Amino acid sequence: MSVRGMRSLLLVPLLLVLAAGSDVAGPEVDRKPNFVLMMVDDLGIGDIGCYGNDTIRTPNIDRLASEGVKLTQHIAAAPLCTPSRAAFMTGRYALRSGMGSTGRVQVLLFLGGSGGLPPSETTFAKRLQQQGYTTGLVGKWHLGVNCEHRGDHCHHPNQHGFNYFYGLPFTLFNDCVHGNGSDVLADLQHTLQNLTLLLGVGLATLVCVHMFGLLEVNLRLLVALILLSVIAAAVWYLPFKLLPTWNCIIMRNQDVIEQPMRVETVPQRLLGEAQNFIKRNAHHPFLLFFSLVHVHTPLFKTPGFAGRSRHGPYGDNLEEMDWIIGKLTETVDSLGLANNTLMYFTSDHGGHLEDSDARGQKGGWNGIYKGGKAMGGWEGGIRVPGIFRWPSRLTPGKVVDEPTSLMDLYPTLKYLAKDTEPDRHLDGYNLMPLMEGKAERSEHEFMFHYCGVYLNAVRWHPPGSDSVFKVHFFTPNFSPPGAGGCYNTKVCLCHGEHVTHHNPPLLYDLFYDPSESRPLTSDTEPRYSEILERVAKAVESHQSTLADKRSSDNHSQGNAHEHSVSSQMTWDKILWRPWLQPCCGTFPFCGCKEETAHS
Repeated sequence: MSVRGMRSLLLVPLLLVLAAGSDVAGPEVDRKPNFVLMMVDDLGIGDIGCYGNDTIRTPNIDRLASEGVKLTQHIAAAPLCTPSRAAFMTGRYALRSGMGSTGRVQVLLFLGGSGGLPPSETTFAKRLQQQGYTTGLVGKWHLGVNCEHRGDHCHHPNQHGFNYFYGLPFTLFNDCVHGNGSDVLADLQHTLQNLTLLLGVGLATLVCVHMFGLLEVNLRLLVALILLSVIAAAVWYLPFKLLPTWNCIIMRNQDVIEQPMRVETVPQRLLGEAQNFIKRNAHHPFLLFFSLVHVHTPLFKTPGFAGRSRHGPYGDNLEEMDWIIGKLTETVDSLGLANNTLMYFTSDHGGHLEDSDARGQKGGWNGIYKGGKAMGGWEGGIRVPGIFRWPSRLTPGKVVDEPTSLMDLYPTLKYLAKDTEPDRHLDGYNLMPLMEGKAERSEHEFMFHYCGVYLNAVRWHPPGSDSVFKVHFFTPNFSPPGAGGCYNTKVCLCHGEHVTHHNPPLLYDLFYDPSESRPLTSDTEPRYSEILERVAKAVESHQSTLADKRSSDNHSQGNAHEHSVSSQMTWDKILWRPWLQPCCGTFPFCGCKEETAHS
């Protein structure tokens, strides 16, 4: 064989190796990024070290901020779980999907109700699923399960773009732990209980006087009273006394695997499921939404963290939550995924100021910001942590002071997943230009702050100005007057006698007065009239984007409007219906334990 022939022969294996190497490297270079979104529950922005707290240890969250980008004006679209999470998932204000309330009940209260995120809505999980991503939700959902019958799962995470779901289809309520009282319509429960007792006593009295011949009682009346007593007892006992069985459950995909759940093992199980999801999907693009139930009450009593903090059980829970975030970050890094994974940390809204007992505060601290959870547009209930880490793309230690929103995640994920397909009206904007330093100004010139379906406040960041003006059309009435929250009711309401309307509206400049303590007037702000006029025009423009809007007597007062999507927060959709109740076993004898649960 000639020398040239031998050289050609020797080149063949080398070319094959190079070709194989290019096949391996090519997809890795072109591979879409992974997303790990971590949302905690009821966390105050003042609870985190990198946001100014120096008494609670949050080294793992602080590390994410030092290695990535921290947003200082990151805003939830609502100050309560259900509407805030609906807006986060869809990139749209909650009232667009019917998830804003008009009355007393502002979140879903029963897993056996028919309300929830409508099947017609589109979540970022569904968009990414269509782009080839494997999507998972581990933790809290709180956006409904069934519509018309048990098992239709029309609101379930699997129907909203998540390939895998493990966790709480509802939320962690005090009802889930014996002795912690009830979060669900406590006054109605008390009324029904008293009515049942009253009917029982009355019935027993009639039977006695009839038996002793003291009074002749009509048999039909007696039967009617017996039936009424049975019905009253059932209406009180079945939905409310069995709440831990109905609401406090664990599901894997569409199967109930624990009912009622063992709360003490929930943190370990959620962390394990999140870690395993990342490990299973490490070799192709994935989205994980890790929706923690920390630091919502009831607070966990994990032995390894109990008594470790300087702030009692709440501080212990917060430091446990930080440890969980650290373990998940460690999983991403140990698998060599850090440079191709965008990690995000936030809370669904601010801390719950009114949540306390004889032992002290059980809710979060919102730092210098006024108000908290369920307090409408006050800054303490809607300003939340916002931290992004992506070592290969985001500059470590960068701080963004511009207004941003939880609703911005939807368009940001779409952009990074190269999803260019048409979409419906969005209220969020792609965050990458801000975080990469390619833009200096937020696209959120205006942001609209809702309390239920009522327009509570508007934020305006004028072009070419550092000022961020906020106009409050009404504010919740604190009880007792002068207190820092609605302590008599535990949750502030958005309507009627529960609020005070302001004409002219209250006006603050958050740049100079972030704690909203000094209202501006025409004497102290030269642009006072211009600001109110500009905001009024923005409100009119915004409301024109709401489908089937009817005329309103006064937009600035935030009157409710009709929308093309039916409200999911009406009484008939919120209240418990036995035929919609998720159940393992034969209803109503529901009960099971997860076989692989940690001891």
